[in-house]
Amino acid sequence: MTAEWDGRDQMDSLFDEPSEPEAPGEVALPLAEQLRPKTLADFVGQDHLLGPGKPLRNAIEQDHIPSMILWGPPGVGKTTLARIIANRTRSTFQNFSAVLAGIRELREIMTQARREQRRNGRTILFVDEIHRFNKAQQDAFLPHVESGTIVLIGATTENPSFEVNPALLSRMRVFVLNALSEEEVRVLVDRGARSLSVQLEVDAVDAVTSFANGDARMALNALELAAQSVAEGEGISAGLVREVVQKRLLRYDKSGEEHFNVISALHKSIRNSDADAGLYWLARMLEAGEDPLYVARRLVRFASEDVGLADPGALGMALDAKEAVAFLGMPECNLALAQCVIYLAGAPKSNSVYTAYQSVRDELESGRVDPVPLPLRNAPTRLMKQLEYGKGYQYAHDHAGGVARMPCLPERLLGRRFYRGRNSGSETGLVERLEEARRKRSDKDDT
Repeated sequence: MTAEWDGRDQMDSLFDEPSEPEAPGEVALPLAEQLRPKTLADFVGQDHLLGPGKPLRNAIEQDHIPSMILWGPPGVGKTTLARIIANRTRSTFQNFSAVLAGIRELREIMTQARREQRRNGRTILFVDEIHRFNKAQQDAFLPHVESGTIVLIGATTENPSFEVNPALLSRMRVFVLNALSEEEVRVLVDRGARSLSVQLEVDAVDAVTSFANGDARMALNALELAAQSVAEGEGISAGLVREVVQKRLLRYDKSGEEHFNVISALHKSIRNSDADAGLYWLARMLEAGEDPLYVARRLVRFASEDVGLADPGALGMALDAKEAVAFLGMPECNLALAQCVIYLAGAPKSNSVYTAYQSVRDELESGRVDPVPLPLRNAPTRLMKQLEYGKGYQYAHDHAGGVARMPCLPERLLGRRFYRGRNSGSETGLVERLEEARRKRSDKDDT
């Protein structure tokens, strides 16, 4: 007999019963939209923010909503939470698209918001993917946030420290949302199964949970796809879940496994100096809707990890591509990224920076942390001088070739070599200069 998983005893109080089905002739909404929570009681996850006595819950219940950034991975409830806040506080809720809207649309919203303000009302402006706005667009929000015309709620999957203007960020609170736990995803799967009137085998629940990787929307989409593939009265098996998930990934799911497979293929193709393959995998991602800023960040990493000192200009090229992405957005930035991919593929390769840093990190993780040698310490006070801080320091510019015969590593590590350069491109000359400097230092610091 096949084991069935019902899950009604799992955190059932977090959910109301599913709503009534649509009337005949109505177009059914996606399951994730049907089950979108309407109240805090329905909301799953983020107990560190929404549990009893927690800061965001207190702000909502007391109706003291600050402008805020909701930062977290996809499918954890950022949009849902913004809507709940608007409903709970009886505010006018406005969506503003980082992709479709511009300054003109923003002016229209602000005109309406000022009318609401004069009627003692309040407007919550929700901006999904706020990191997609450029600096000028983000600056346009600033005076309206300062004047209290709007309460701005921005949602982002990117680190707001890097993607939101400091002036705007300083006027907003940042709330970090976490990926859902497996138990929380199971709660959603149970509600979805009840709404669809399907039974899931125990392994099928595990398969959906694993596929979701903490993403509520992905879990419900996978469940809905599986439910559409079974006859009435049949249970959903783990094999069926894997089958429908695989078919979906073949169309490139930018938040699922194929996302990581394709970015890995891009990275390894460029590493192998294959510009054609690099362009292919780049286009696969961009044309499927991948965030170009994510690709740009990976290219910046590649420039240091795989090209490194063999061509120091590669890092500048990658950073220029990242700036082009921020300035242009899609689809115009695609050629800047393609140019960068071709350049990186053709550049000489060296991973010496990567291996050198890894070597140092391995040493630090061994547990030994040595004191800074006295000659290398500053001595700004009399006590420090009495303790011989700075004693024996030799100013490199006073010595031939700009190298003093003075060891700079802790005594235990004298002679250790973390950086081992490669004779590749520009790094060849650097290796020769560093070797000459080693020879000019003391013998005990040589190998």
